[in-house]
Amino acid sequence: MQIETLYDIYLRYPQVSTDTRNIKPQSIFFALKGANFNGNAFATQALQNGAAYAVIDEPQYKQDERYILVEDVLKTLQHLALFHRQQLTIPVIGITGTNGKTTSKELVYSVLSQQFRTYATQGNLNNHIGVPLTLLSIDNTYEMAIVEMGANHLKEIEFLCNISLPSHGFITNVGKAHLEGFGSFEGVKKTKGELYDFLANNGGTVFLQTDNPHLKEMASSRHFHRIVRYGFSDQNDVIGKLLEANPYLSVSWKRKDDSQWYNVQTHLTGSYNTENILAAVTVGLDFGMSPETINKGIASYVPKNNRSQITQTSNNMVVADFYNANVSSMMAALENMHVLSADRKVVILGDMFELGDDSFEEHKNIIEKAKSLGFQRLIFVGKEFYKHKDDVAEFYPSIEEAKDAVSTIRDSLVLLKASRGMTFEKLLELL
Repeated sequence: MQIETLYDIYLRYPQVSTDTRNIKPQSIFFALKGANFNGNAFATQALQNGAAYAVIDEPQYKQDERYILVEDVLKTLQHLALFHRQQLTIPVIGITGTNGKTTSKELVYSVLSQQFRTYATQGNLNNHIGVPLTLLSIDNTYEMAIVEMGANHLKEIEFLCNISLPSHGFITNVGKAHLEGFGSFEGVKKTKGELYDFLANNGGTVFLQTDNPHLKEMASSRHFHRIVRYGFSDQNDVIGKLLEANPYLSVSWKRKDDSQWYNVQTHLTGSYNTENILAAVTVGLDFGMSPETINKGIASYVPKNNRSQITQTSNNMVVADFYNANVSSMMAALENMHVLSADRKVVILGDMFELGDDSFEEHKNIIEKAKSLGFQRLIFVGKEFYKHKDDVAEFYPSIEEAKDAVSTIRDSLVLLKASRGMTFEKLLELL
């Protein structure tokens, strides 16, 4: 089937489903395949559950005209998303980076949605499946779109840019993450820089944090149509400063040529989030929003999903930051914990995944950093941390073996930080 023909069907049934457990009525079901499932086998069930059509790529499952047979379901989904994107005339803001992608996306959304009907990536649908689903959720009533793009291998951001065609974009930062897939830190920079490449080659606007030396260096090797600069030094178009971080951030910002500073109180913790706030301010200003409206969007954003989220339990105050973890985000979380005011601080760290050959050394570096900051109690959980077991801190090879120790913590400010696969929510329950 030609993509134009499928697009005509999509326009009549502009809802897309990939999971029979939550089929949207009168949607198009795409029978995707995974390591442990074959969506083709669920096509009939999808139709029974209310889908109007099912896109399949194995002919034995086709029963009538409601089954659309294609060569490859995933590629068809991606091509349909690109075709739909090409019909849209609204600004599309692409966001990638090692840390802070989702927080930045949510902040930009909170700002823009004060004035524009805005669609943003839902949850973490930021990969080769999630980005097409995001694009196909944007109808002609929207005035803005924000597309988060994640990657753990070279060329992934390039691929996602060629589907989402961002008109604007920024990289939050670059750090040591997914080294197994990227091969090195230089590989991280090269992949994240693919967003810069796309914007440079297609006349897009780049929002650039010029006080980040890695981003500044990456940008200097490319020729952009338009750059809007933000950061902490005077050469930026938008200049910001952190007023307070104890535990919530209070930030002040101004435009380069203005004398007036605008202060905003946030619900975010972690001084590293200051630049994410400034990115959202910069985007809002670039689209003509007033400082007051921008600050309303910043102030109203409340983090969730255990991303720099402060939780007051009956026994402790917990900085829950275990949606994900890598070397740079671990270091930033430890630095933030160090500057927060509390009589007693407890740090509980879990393994970082996908570090490849660097895993042993990087876990060792995190332990040394944590020890240097003078916390009252240090608990390390996971097989990688356990390889460095000593008598100075507490080490447990698994969540289960750490539970008894964690359950004794009282009247403390506690940092919970680990890769998602460590399931640190089980420890939060004990605090």
